[in-house]
Parts: sequence; C-alpha cells; structure tokens
Amino acid sequence: MEEIITDSTAEVQYTRSKLTLRLVVGVMFFLAGLCFASWASRIVTVQQTLGLSDAGLGAVLFSLPVGLMCSLPFSGWIITIIGSKRLLIVSLIVYSLALISLSLAQGVVQLIGCLICFGFASNSVNIAVNTQAVAAEVMYKKPIMASFHGLWSLAGFTGAGIGTFMIANGIVPLHHFVLITAIVVLMIILTAKYLKDDKVTNSGPVFVMPDKSLITLGIIAMCSMICEGAMFDWSVIYFKKVVLAPTALVGIGFTAFMCTMAGGRFIADWFAHRYGLKRILQTSGSLTVTGLLIAVIFPYFYTAIAGFLLVGAGVSSVVPMVYSAAGRSKTMAPGVALAAVSTIGFIGFLFGPPIIGFIAGLATLRASFVFIAFMGTCVVVLSTKAKL
Repeated sequence: MEEIITDSTAEVQYTRSKLTLRLVVGVMFFLAGLCFASWASRIVTVQQTLGLSDAGLGAVLFSLPVGLMCSLPFSGWIITIIGSKRLLIVSLIVYSLALISLSLAQGVVQLIGCLICFGFASNSVNIAVNTQAVAAEVMYKKPIMASFHGLWSLAGFTGAGIGTFMIANGIVPLHHFVLITAIVVLMIILTAKYLKDDKVTNSGPVFVMPDKSLITLGIIAMCSMICEGAMFDWSVIYFKKVVLAPTALVGIGFTAFMCTMAGGRFIADWFAHRYGLKRILQTSGSLTVTGLLIAVIFPYFYTAIAGFLLVGAGVSSVVPMVYSAAGRSKTMAPGVALAAVSTIGFIGFLFGPPIIGFIAGLATLRASFVFIAFMGTCVVVLSTKAKL
C-alpha cells in the first residue's frame, strides 16, 4: 500500500529540516569565531616571542588582508563549482590548521606567510558560512542573520576566555591552538553532513559592482568592522601597555568587549524591528564613539573595561543589520548583494588593525584609538544621511 504523507507530516519534516540547518550553521559560525578569537587572544604572546614593536606588528598584520584579497576571486569562483557546503568544510579545516601554523612561526617572514594563509582561509569560511546563513533565512522567511553573528561573537567571547586562561597558566600558543583545532575537526565530523548542499549549476561573474545604496551599506559595515577588527587585535595590547593591567588580566578588556558584542547581536533583530534600521545604526555608532573616548581619556582598569563594554554593544548590531538590509535589495539578487557588501565591509575588518599599528608607531596607541572612534562617528553620519 502506498504511504500517504499528510500536510501536517510534511510540515513537521520541514520544521525539523530548517531547525537542523539553523543549528548546524550556527555551529559553523561558532567554530569560525573560535578560530579567530584564539589567534586574537595570543597576539601579544606572539609579539613578545618575536620581539615585534607596535609598528612592526602592524606591518605583519597587513598580511591578513593580503590573504583576503587573494581569496576573493578564488572563493567566488570555487563556490560556483563545489557549492558553499563543501567550501565551508574544507576552508574551516584549513583555517584551523593555519591557526596552528601561526604558533610554529620562528621568524617574521614565516609569520607573514602563515598569516596570508590564515587570511585566505578566513575569507573563504566567511563567504561560505554566510551563504549557508542566507539559505537558512530563506527557509525561515524572516531575518535571523544577527543570531548567527551572535554565535560568532559568543565564540569570540569563549575564545577570549580560553586565551586568558592559557596566558594566566603559561600554556604556549602551540598547545592552545592544537586543542582548538581538535575541537573544530571533531565538530565538523559530527555536524557537516546536515549543511545545505547548494552546489550552483549556473556560472556568473565572481564579483558584481553594487549600486549606490549597497555601497553605502558596505562603507557603514567597513567603518564598524575597522573598530571591530582593531578591538580584536589591539585590545589586549592596549590593556597591557596603556592601562598597565596585571599580566593575568590583560585579556579582560577583550573579554568585556566580546561579552556585550555577543549579547547585543542576540537582541539586534528585535531592536531593529521595533525602532528601525537607521535608529539602530545611529545608536550603535554613538555607543562605539563613547566607549572608545572613555577608554582613551580615562585609561584606567575599570573605566577602560566600561569603555570596552560600550564598544562591544556599539559594533554588535551594525554588520548583521547591514547584511540583512543587503539581502532585501530590490536591485540585486540577495546572494550577490550580500557578497558585495560583505566584501567591502570585511576589507575594513582586516585593514583596520594594521592601520592602528602604523598610527601607534607614529604617535601613541591612545592616538590610534581616537582614530577608531572617528570610524564610529562615520557610522553615525553615514546612517543618518543614507536612505535606509
């Protein structure tokens, strides 16, 4: 007898399918954030090991955007050949292995090469995991991008906490990074089969120039991600050299930043629905500026922590809200619009930290944080003038 599948049964199966995809994509965002935060939490250790000045570290960190730029045409092409599922699996494994290589670098040249590979894999993961997130949004028929980015931030908070523990207990980066890689590989083995297989059958250009509104969204994301990237790479160093925090607590500012950043992203969708995209972007930029100026003007332990908490809250909503707005573009397909805006934004995420290093070398680290505050001001101005 032929089995009859009722509408209710089909609906249950669909609900389970979209819930599974959302959970697994969330896991992938978490693993990606864990890898990046693990590196960010040990930058100061690597700087000390190789004897790099702030300016020298800034120059070395410029290798990350080089890897990003190399990855852009490759990732845009390969995702049309193998799909985002396979690209995500492969690139996330390479990402974690590149993390280990950073701890094995014995000199500046080796570190530069490893950072290029790390940046290459990072952007491949970024493109693939956001493509999977778009597929999940289509199934849910409502914005859920912020919650995924919230998991990435939660992973950053977790990675910062692990890094603080490792530093306090004198555990070398190699052992730290091997543990993180083992976690990543194990979770991929357990969950990757549930990702959406979205191999693209039609080919097209790897990059399409966005229209004016999308360019504005991209620039807003870029300004915010300069702030975000600088906090990832320089917050520990700021607490060590400016705040003069005890060695065991140099990571506390980064942890505070990641705490409010993660929390903010889990409520961003509700806040935007209630108050609108423009209002949330204006508020976000204002919080970023206020927090950075507090940390610069009052570079003391508790005031700096308070400032970093505000910065985390400020940058938390900008990128997911911009991505969500790009996905609703009426002039370009959601996937193409998202790729274009994320490309512009991610440039700021990777170019910001090296610029901070150069400014710190020419002036002081506090002066470089004033520049970051200016980027927060740009978010306020651009979101006020933009037609959102």
